[in-house]
Amino acid sequence: MSQENRARRRFDPERKRRIIEACLDVIAERGTAGTSHRTVASAADVPLGSMTYHFDGIDDLMHQAFDLFVQRSIDLFAARMDGACDAGEACEVIARHIEGDLLSTTRDLTINLELYTIAARDPAFRDLTDRWMAASRARIERFFDPETAALVDAFVEGATLHRALGAPTPGTAGTISAIRRIAGLEPLGENEQRVPKAERQLEGSAEAPEM
Repeated sequence: MSQENRARRRFDPERKRRIIEACLDVIAERGTAGTSHRTVASAADVPLGSMTYHFDGIDDLMHQAFDLFVQRSIDLFAARMDGACDAGEACEVIARHIEGDLLSTTRDLTINLELYTIAARDPAFRDLTDRWMAASRARIERFFDPETAALVDAFVEGATLHRALGAPTPGTAGTISAIRRIAGLEPLGENEQRVPKAERQLEGSAEAPEM
């Protein structure tokens, strides 16, 4: 190892964050069953001893990694829903969240399903899924009653699972139509779909190239 690499490893204030990010990559590639201190340390390019220094075991590491994934998802959905002004726009924002966020990459879809699986098996991870669902429903309940919000949230989860299993999706237009039916809203005409202004701004900022 070069002198420069040794120095970088000794002074590395972002090491813990890099390990957590690498853990998500490993989970996406190998699943939780294939995630270990050694595989994550290799992916993060850190000494194996860093794992036990920063985390109280592999479950602690995976919990913190899933926690980061969940919070990012909560924040993104909140930002999108903040752009909706009425129930109709909320249906469109939710549909675009399904098609453009939850189903946008195989990596995130796989991490999502790995979280469901480990939370179903291990109660220690259910605080994450509970927090995610509660945050999602709170945003949806700005526009719909709690019962309808629960049905819409269940549709979001179901659409994610169907996509993971390879089922064809109806696309954004079909997803909007399905959510409107669940919410008891009239169907839209062919040319009535629109993207809320704040949603357009959010998409524009996401597509802007990094400087």
